[in-house]
Amino acid sequence: MNKIYQHRIMKLLKKRLEESRQHIQIILGPRQVGKSTAIREVLKKQSCPHVYALADLPSPPGTEWITRHWHEARDKALNNKKVILVLDEIQKVSQWSSEVKRLWEEDTYQGLNIYVILLGSSSLQIQKGLSESMAGRFEIIWFPHWSFAECQDAFGWELEEYFFFGGYPGGVSLARDESRWRNYILNSLIEPVLSKDIMLLANVPKPALLRKLLYLSCEYAGQILSYTKIIGQFNDVSNTVTIAYYQRLLEEAFLIAGLQKWTGTAIRRRSSSPKWLPLNTALITAVQNKSKEELKSDRVFWGRLVEAAIGAHLFNQSMIHNFEVYYWREGTNEIDFVLRKADKIIAIEVKTGFEHNTKAFEIFQNAYPKARTMIVGEYGTPLEKFLTTPIETYFK
Repeated sequence: MNKIYQHRIMKLLKKRLEESRQHIQIILGPRQVGKSTAIREVLKKQSCPHVYALADLPSPPGTEWITRHWHEARDKALNNKKVILVLDEIQKVSQWSSEVKRLWEEDTYQGLNIYVILLGSSSLQIQKGLSESMAGRFEIIWFPHWSFAECQDAFGWELEEYFFFGGYPGGVSLARDESRWRNYILNSLIEPVLSKDIMLLANVPKPALLRKLLYLSCEYAGQILSYTKIIGQFNDVSNTVTIAYYQRLLEEAFLIAGLQKWTGTAIRRRSSSPKWLPLNTALITAVQNKSKEELKSDRVFWGRLVEAAIGAHLFNQSMIHNFEVYYWREGTNEIDFVLRKADKIIAIEVKTGFEHNTKAFEIFQNAYPKARTMIVGEYGTPLEKFLTTPIETYFK
């Protein structure tokens, strides 16, 4: 498994490690997808000295933690030696960006050859620090959830296994015991993200509501649900502003995405009801508390799970390949996903049964005649082919 982790990040960092130090590299992605394991494997392959430090401590460290490890790297950088400094889970350090900026500028002035790599699992905390202090000094490397192609290569998984178990590599060894696997997802993955990555770092006055929103987004995966209807599901006096804020926290922790409606107008898109999309199908199946066979026998649920898997794949790939993902609906006609990259638009409908209605495509293309349409699944591109074909192929 270490070779898989190493390959996944080596291809991203190898060229950058050979270049001159111009930017701070920030590797950003969900918990438990192998960022730390990958970077440690890569460091073993480097001939230059390195310093690795993890900020995932019982209580968040202060900026002195950054300073201490930075000085350790400076000690190894004497005589113009190149040193790699890796600070993992950097978002846990309050005011991290100001301290990193100060130390980095000191190194630049003194001509020290320290190559800085920061790892983070909370986009909200990282982006806040970047906007405040680090403009023009960094480059983000997105490290999203594992794709089917990666799980197939690493673990030999078939489609059904990927749809049910998702793409968390840490759960692979537990897949033969679904009860243990489910406990791992719920207690070793979801709860630490909620308690450590969100509640510890952000203002969450109603933790139970945040947790309920995550579970509800998994229950309604791939479905359009307004904030008003969501509030009706809770025995809690809340408002749409609170729900939208909690949605953003879950999104910035890479757990879910709330897809907006494609309208061709950005203002109207922002005001639409979201289509709820967990970014790893393990989140959906773990909260169901049913076996894989039980879920497979429910054709409606399994169809939604497949659609959610395609949506998660598209959204995760969008972080790397810089395109946007939406849904489209007009009256009772709906298209599962709409992709936009520059002036190119692709409408994608996922089919898992015997339904074959192209009316929505016809209406969509009348409104957007340059758009490309695709069916994934029955009557179209096979699921496995779609999930293993580089996404940029479809934009050519």
